[in-house]
Amino acid sequence: MAKAFSNLSEQEILALAISMEEEDGRIYGDMADKVRDNFPSTAAALTRMRQEESGHRQRLIDSYRERFGEHIPQIQRSDVKGLVRQPPIWLMKTLTVAQIRRQIGVMELGSRKFYEVSAARSEDAGIRKLLGDLAIAEADHSAVAAKLDREQIASGERAAEDESQRRMFVLQVVQPGLAGLMDGSVSTLAPLFAAAFATHSSRDAFLVGLASSVGAGISMGFAEALSDDGAISGRGHPMMRGFVCGLMTMAGGLGHTLPFMIADFHAAFTVAMAVVAVELLVISWIRHHYMDTPFLSAAFQVIVGGVLVFVAGMLIGSS
Repeated sequence: MAKAFSNLSEQEILALAISMEEEDGRIYGDMADKVRDNFPSTAAALTRMRQEESGHRQRLIDSYRERFGEHIPQIQRSDVKGLVRQPPIWLMKTLTVAQIRRQIGVMELGSRKFYEVSAARSEDAGIRKLLGDLAIAEADHSAVAAKLDREQIASGERAAEDESQRRMFVLQVVQPGLAGLMDGSVSTLAPLFAAAFATHSSRDAFLVGLASSVGAGISMGFAEALSDDGAISGRGHPMMRGFVCGLMTMAGGLGHTLPFMIADFHAAFTVAMAVVAVELLVISWIRHHYMDTPFLSAAFQVIVGGVLVFVAGMLIGSS
């Protein structure tokens, strides 16, 4: 059962503060370890902040020992009502620089408010001064983080880190997603429109398109997940890549399949053609935006491929 903060004694407040500084220090250390290879500047800043948290912890332990002795009860954030619990960094598969900056802000704000309220409640002059000093130090942490952010921008390190993060996003998410979207949008055209031209039935075309989309999604998902474990290439966790690729493959096929839920075949066919055009333009834009491919070149390549597959399906269905 969690205890209300207002019911904590000064001894318990100091013990809780020690525990919080230890936890914050570990979080900064975990963050630094996760991003050290890709973002060394951010990792260095996190290491410095961890060292500062260690200094705060030592000041709190010295004050506690002077007033209450050697035994420090293990009071955690979860034992006290109203305190924000910090997410376990070690469980995160990915950690972006933007997430780190937001998390630092949340942590420092929470610690500063804790020390301000604790200092206001304290009746011991020494403890009151210590807690007030730590509240100021936590506010300084936020200023240091903001200053570091500005320095990184001015020096170009921030741009380099952001560009590195963008490359990782492209490698781990955009590329498998785009491969799936292209496969789903293009490869399902032939069976879908072959069935449409052969039967002139919206229901038959829809069932063929649905089966093709689901089957292609499962196939592409497994193929992507089994192609590379990501350990050397840096392409991320294979299961995540497989999920993204499979989902986007299915979405690409379903986009021009769903219009055949319309009972009127000619209306369904017209809407499906319009959806295909939109899909091909979206694929072209993604290739232009993330792959630095000229838009007209990307559009030409994708549209030519789509038209060829569509014509193949039409010819097969009409034969």
